[in-house]
Amino acid sequence: MNKNNLKENNQQKNIIFYLFWVLAALMVAVFVFVTIQFFEPQTNRSVSAIGQAAVDVPITTGSATLPELAISGTDTLLRYANPRTIIPTRARTEAITYTIETGDSIFGIAQQFNINPETILWANKDVLNDDPHMISVGMDLRIPPVDGVYYKWKEGDTLESVASQLKVSQKDILNWTPNKLDRTNPQIEPDTYVMVPGGQREFQQWVVPTIPRGPAGVNSTIPGACDTSGGGAYGTGTFVWPSANHFVSGNEYWSGHLAIDLGAMLGDAIYASDSGVVVYAGGISGGYGNMIMIDHGNGYQTLYAHLSAINVRCGQSVYQGSVIGAAGSTGNSTGAHLHFEVRYFGGFINPHYVLP
Repeated sequence: MNKNNLKENNQQKNIIFYLFWVLAALMVAVFVFVTIQFFEPQTNRSVSAIGQAAVDVPITTGSATLPELAISGTDTLLRYANPRTIIPTRARTEAITYTIETGDSIFGIAQQFNINPETILWANKDVLNDDPHMISVGMDLRIPPVDGVYYKWKEGDTLESVASQLKVSQKDILNWTPNKLDRTNPQIEPDTYVMVPGGQREFQQWVVPTIPRGPAGVNSTIPGACDTSGGGAYGTGTFVWPSANHFVSGNEYWSGHLAIDLGAMLGDAIYASDSGVVVYAGGISGGYGNMIMIDHGNGYQTLYAHLSAINVRCGQSVYQGSVIGAAGSTGNSTGAHLHFEVRYFGGFINPHYVLP
């Protein structure tokens, strides 16, 4: 190999050598740059406390906030930890007081506090007397912590007598810790309220008597009642909704409320659920307000209460779907609705069973 070729080969080796070094230097530079970017304090990122909720708030500097200042061409928000502590929901152990508001019902209040409506009636017999219609706006009710009877101890009561009366064992009363009773020598002063979990008693039912068509059992001296011995229209055996709305807005059907309360606005039309003869049309006691009762001539009667207007008279024949009155809030009611009952040979049945 001559000198020229040797020199040319050395030059090529030097060029390759330098190229490798330049490439290595570039790789090192890139690595350093990326490392610096990764470990640089993240002032433009959100900061939050581990395990806590965070709230976005602007960083303030003097009278200005960083979102109003240009920092590297971007706005900056800092997330501060929210100091709010979430307290777990615990079961109530004491009775509380609830004030009736417009539109309230015993059934709705019971759902709100996750107890049975009977429990509320039993705890407030002194003001409701077992009648869910007796609530009124502004009334205060006792709301027990669990289902059962919130019982006011009377002179002469004993654990044995109260337990027997409310269909529980004495241990059910003693073992309810919030009652704070001495298990070895329980002493309960008269007028003290005691929670009886699982306790129950019979209701005193407050209902309008069933009025059949015809002279038998009809007292025409009662305002709104009349002699219907002349007969009239008969039912089809089927029923239609008595209001345009088909949803319950107050009390559902339960042992203390043998009807459903259908949602209605004041003045909404109320329809005869089936054909029949009007056996009562007028105001009545017991919290029903203005009421219509229809005998359908086949064992069924329907009742429509709290009406603001009555468009029929006692003794008149009406036909399925005809307008008989207007929804209202007369009697004991916290808002406009229709109280609707269905009876069969004097017994109450759930209207949902016959409505389409």
